[in-house]
Amino acid sequence: MNVKKSIESRRSIRQYQDKQVPDDLVNEVINAARLAPSGNNAQPSRYFVVKDAKTKKKLQNNNIIRDKWAYDAPVIIVCCADPKSYTKFVEEWDDPNEIRAIRDLAIASSYMVLQATELGLGTCYCGWLKKDKIKKILDIPPHFIVPYVITLGYPAETPKPRPRKGIEEILL
Repeated sequence: MNVKKSIESRRSIRQYQDKQVPDDLVNEVINAARLAPSGNNAQPSRYFVVKDAKTKKKLQNNNIIRDKWAYDAPVIIVCCADPKSYTKFVEEWDDPNEIRAIRDLAIASSYMVLQATELGLGTCYCGWLKKDKIKKILDIPPHFIVPYVITLGYPAETPKPRPRKGIEEILL
């Protein structure tokens, strides 16, 4: 599959097969994120991979992710951004490091999602979560930003494409 095909076939998957994702495939997905560009090559993206039932149950018992189906995904990737990764700052040109870190994490996450699609895996972005509480539960450094998680697994559904705005609607 090429990048264009991955972009066209990617869907938000909310139902997964009861089948574990091998570590080598999880690592391949994370590696795609690692190769993404970042401002000043700061590489602020960090990931906490949740595969075990005990940790998922702990997250569920604390009502961390609003979308209840997310706990059934074979893998939950907690996407983190470290704003302290930036050593260079250009006054009047750069955004605050928190914004830069989230922006770079979003780019890396796109690479991750497209790689997963190419591998025949499904993903879904979940932004409704208790961001500070998840850091405490998973012992993620307090200065990290956790804007979302991405579920990962073998799809148990084939959603139809959702409507998209036309190019003429998004060009200014």
